[in-house]
Amino acid sequence: MTAPRLLVVQNADSDPVGRLGDWLTAAGLDLELLRPYDGAALPSDLDGYDGLLVLGGGMSATDDAATPWLPHVRALLRDAVSREVPTLGVCLGAQLLATANGGRVSPNPDGPEFGAQLIGKRQACSGDPLFGPLPITPDVIQWHFDAIDQLPRGAVQLASSPGCDNQAFRLGRLAWGIQFHIETTPELVRDWAATDARALEGYDVERMLNRSDAVHDDLVEVWQPFISAFADVVRDPSSITSSQAVATSTAAPITDPAAIRAALAAELTASRSGATALPMPGLRQPGHD
Repeated sequence: MTAPRLLVVQNADSDPVGRLGDWLTAAGLDLELLRPYDGAALPSDLDGYDGLLVLGGGMSATDDAATPWLPHVRALLRDAVSREVPTLGVCLGAQLLATANGGRVSPNPDGPEFGAQLIGKRQACSGDPLFGPLPITPDVIQWHFDAIDQLPRGAVQLASSPGCDNQAFRLGRLAWGIQFHIETTPELVRDWAATDARALEGYDVERMLNRSDAVHDDLVEVWQPFISAFADVVRDPSSITSSQAVATSTAAPITDPAAIRAALAAELTASRSGATALPMPGLRQPGHD
């Protein structure tokens, strides 16, 4: 039997497919990796592909002058959503997925996010095939200056954080975007820190990097099964039922970590009982997308 074909678009040399490549291959997918920044031609559509993965990069999602292949990537993402081709956008890839389908990206209002952080699942995760099994506050690696400040119409918010509201979303039946990184290695994060040294002035960089080093084993434990679930969707998209948009909610800032965890736990309880979603904490706090 022929393995399902996944088109992987790498937008910058600094943002490789990393561990995702190993996980997707182990899950039985055949990856075709294209680097348009290095002259590789992107296909006109997704005919012949069973799925699409769009990676990150240091450019803006609408910086077409400096990165002229981005309109082509956005066209592929529109094609993926309209034709229900299983799709995952990572960081810049998530921003491209949003902007390609009517969303909006701008500099994160409260500054960039760097290093290992927690995100919080939203109520809609309870029925999501990828996010449903995850812990309520999984670890991720953040490294972005821009953020999605308006999701596309009909998108379902799946995760948020005190520092960035739209951390993850689902668009249509089979497209997901994640603002954070799960494909990194400790060495890659240290390379990013060296590249963005000026932006990191005032941060305790060594502490940040030590925390990043330590969290990568946890990333494997949580996110490799997530990627395996995505591979299952690529293999059998008919197994996923249609999604319905769920209204998002906002709240006054919560700064105490215990209060944040309590709010997230309450939201999980609400999602399991079918109750109305509780507000997520809304604190904002001060590279690569």
